[in-house]
Amino acid sequence: MSAKNTLTGNDIKRIFERIADIMEETRDWLGELDGAMGDGDLGLTMSTGFRKAAEALRDLDEKDVGKLLAKAGMVIGQSAPSTMGTLMATGFMKGGKAVQGKEEVQLADLAALVHAFVEGIMARGKAKPGEKTIIDSLHPAAQALDQAISEGRSLKEGLAAAYEAAEKGVEATKAMISQHGRPAYYQEKTLGKQDPGATVGMLVLKGFVDYMS
Repeated sequence: MSAKNTLTGNDIKRIFERIADIMEETRDWLGELDGAMGDGDLGLTMSTGFRKAAEALRDLDEKDVGKLLAKAGMVIGQSAPSTMGTLMATGFMKGGKAVQGKEEVQLADLAALVHAFVEGIMARGKAKPGEKTIIDSLHPAAQALDQAISEGRSLKEGLAAAYEAAEKGVEATKAMISQHGRPAYYQEKTLGKQDPGATVGMLVLKGFVDYMS
């Protein structure tokens, strides 16, 4: 697996299975993070949304990576009706459009995917980096992918760098004040707490990294 430098539609299906497992494993933790300033249902909505997406992809006879991602986004939007469900749906649909028509994706394609994902969420949620949202883990990840490409890194190395950047991004949200959604009402009280949305972004990348290793 270490020599693998492209991901096919079948790989994407398996990655969604892994993300669904991760969301299930971290469901209570995500609920606790979300419950501190939100309504506490993030773990439940993400584990449900990604499980349904993984099931939908498993049964789909489709090799186009972009179409698989778009389908996953649609299913998450339908099965996880929540702010994060909507943002994930938007992200995967925009990201899917960036790689539509490809049956194999390389590191450069994944970078384009993550950039489109981030731009889609920024447009939908009217958020930008530094406002304590999912953007704060995925934007650094996109930049890390760009750097990995410029350095001629492998797919596995590039994804590992993206995940590490996302982890640092999540840590950085502890020093930020929430500007969006229910947590925004708490303002200074959100200091010191890591953002649940950024954590979800990091966990999605973990699914890719786990699969590659």
